[in-house]
Formats: sequence, C-alpha cells, structure tokens
Amino acid sequence: MSRATPPLQLWNALVRTHHITSRKKVGKLRQAADEHEVYALICYGGCPGIMYTEGSPEGVKQWVDSVHRLRYKDYQLAVRPAPVAPEVRSHEEHARERAIPVGLHEVETVKDFGAVMRERGVWSWWRRGMGYASGHE
Repeated sequence: MSRATPPLQLWNALVRTHHITSRKKVGKLRQAADEHEVYALICYGGCPGIMYTEGSPEGVKQWVDSVHRLRYKDYQLAVRPAPVAPEVRSHEEHARERAIPVGLHEVETVKDFGAVMRERGVWSWWRRGMGYASGHE
C-alpha cells in the first residue's frame, strides 16, 4: 500500500548541487524522505544535481537539513522552503487533487525533471529557481 502525505498546507523547496552520483548519499536521501514523509525528486547521474521536495512544512525543512548535512559539492538552496504556489488552480483545489506519494523518486535528465515539475504545477517556479527565467512568465 502506498503512503501519501495529507493534501493540506503543502510546502516545497529546491536544492542545486554540482552533481548527484553517490548511491550511498542517494540511500540517505531516500531514508530522509521516508523518515520526514515527503515527496522528493532528484536528477541523478550528472551535472547539475537537482533536488525537489514537497510535503508538510516541517518535513520539507527537515529533508532540506538532511541534504545539507550530506555536504554535496556546490550545495545551494535555490528556493527556500515555502508554501507551494500552484500556477494554474487555486491553492485549495490544487491541494485537494494531489495527495503526494511519500519517498524518493529519480530521473536521469534535466528535461525529465522539468517534465515532472510541469506535471506538479510548479514549472515556472522551478525555472525561476534554476535561473532559467526571471519574474513571471
């Protein structure tokens, strides 16, 4: 049975690093996602290393702290933990429609990461956080 966080007061954060290639560190990220009951997405295998997390305010903050303790090269908290700002629907409608799966998920390309960000309704937010866009699109 798949666990999911309650669809209320979702927060998210974005972390950039030089790369994500250590399976040992990925195991720690997976453990932290489960422990703090958050959805986490990473771009594994090369440059840049990108990590996204979404969940309860406390869970997101604790997961980001766990990432920071792993001492990734060029660690940068690109977007600090804050409430999710859905780009299309009202916050309440957005939250009701997406109870998020808990755990770590991986993609291998920035293009695939962007596709997940689009599906989650945070594509423009992600592009600004990555430095690909400025202001409102």
